Amino acid sequence: MSITVDRVHALEVLDSRSRPTLSVTLTTAGSRHVAGVPSGASTGSGEALELRDGDQSRYGGAGVLTAVGNVNTTINDALAGRTFADLATLDQALLDLDGTTDKSALGANAVVGVSMAAARAFAAASDQPLWAYLTPEGVTPVLPVPHFNCLNGGMHAPNSLEWQEFMLAPLGARSMAEAVRAGADIYARLKARLSAAGFATGLGDEGGFAPDLARPEEVLETLVSAITDAGYTPGRDGVAIALDPAASEFYRDGAYRFADQALSSSEMVALYGELVDRFPIWSIEDGLAEGDWDGWVELTAELGGRIQLVGDDIFVTNPAIIADAVGRKVGNAALIKVNQIGSISETLEAMRVCRDAGYQAMVSHRSGETPDPFIADLAVGSGFAQLKTGAPARGERVAKYNRLLEIADENPTMPYGMNGSGTA
Repeated sequence: MSITVDRVHALEVLDSRSRPTLSVTLTTAGSRHVAGVPSGASTGSGEALELRDGDQSRYGGAGVLTAVGNVNTTINDALAGRTFADLATLDQALLDLDGTTDKSALGANAVVGVSMAAARAFAAASDQPLWAYLTPEGVTPVLPVPHFNCLNGGMHAPNSLEWQEFMLAPLGARSMAEAVRAGADIYARLKARLSAAGFATGLGDEGGFAPDLARPEEVLETLVSAITDAGYTPGRDGVAIALDPAASEFYRDGAYRFADQALSSSEMVALYGELVDRFPIWSIEDGLAEGDWDGWVELTAELGGRIQLVGDDIFVTNPAIIADAVGRKVGNAALIKVNQIGSISETLEAMRVCRDAGYQAMVSHRSGETPDPFIADLAVGSGFAQLKTGAPARGERVAKYNRLLEIADENPTMPYGMNGSGTA
């Protein structure tokens, strides 16, 4: 079902970190389709360029009026009045208009906002919910396992914990409602446990608690206790743990430096092996730095048969990089962030590469979010059954989980979980 674009318009708004981002509206046949553009704090060097103004008199240089102007003039002038047969064709028009490999001419934040709004327009024109429109041919949509980032460190929190995300994954839940309830139950128990131990229970960027714990082992012990406190079983049959150390952020001068340690790549691999033995860890994202390809090969050889190893900073949702990683046997899953590559069509292509290679994929939010639940629909349509979008707290995070509950309610026979029956 084709669409004819009447107008594209952007507005500078605030994201969840009180930093500027774009809200983009695409109008077609009298219908308005709006998208909120996410923004990352911990970013890979190969990400598409998020265009900021650099004007220190506004938002400390972080304004996005240039990107807004690019939507309202250059992009609108190029798209308005044109008819597009499908999203891929419209996205290609955006890529051709930008003309750079990293979307630095128009800004990835401008391009992805238009692409997201256009996806909604095509879904509406075809009389489908967004998740159904985004489901590739031959793929079964699945309600994803939510990965709740319940304890924050690194770039996401003002504490001394270098590792960035500690997530709860209700792999053993039988439904979306059970999974969300598990996350909320354990989150509440975690807060009570931290408070009783004298820790502050302020929140990091993604809604997780940010206590001043220094060692990852302390965090893992606390999470296991909270899972048990809430009446759940730690592990793949109940609630497992997923990690995102974001190792690029603490890799300096050839060593991984955290908690008064300086470890080599091999020592990091050994540490992860020990933690997997001791704790119910099922997935590790960015366990090594983005440039440490040899270390990643070793990590994959040692642990790839036991747990999921997710590439984020190293893959940056780039289909070509993911294909290269597959050939080099690096990781076994990719993190998927729409603004990291800059268009929905390229995002879908990155997931196709994963699917064809037998890699898993986890759809992800960013630390700077909006209430837009687009990625909830994307996760359902992808069929990979994994989504991370922060703690079960803060409106911009909860919006995604609530959208999943809505999809589940509207589609009572849709399967949940990694194998479609509520387990990994």
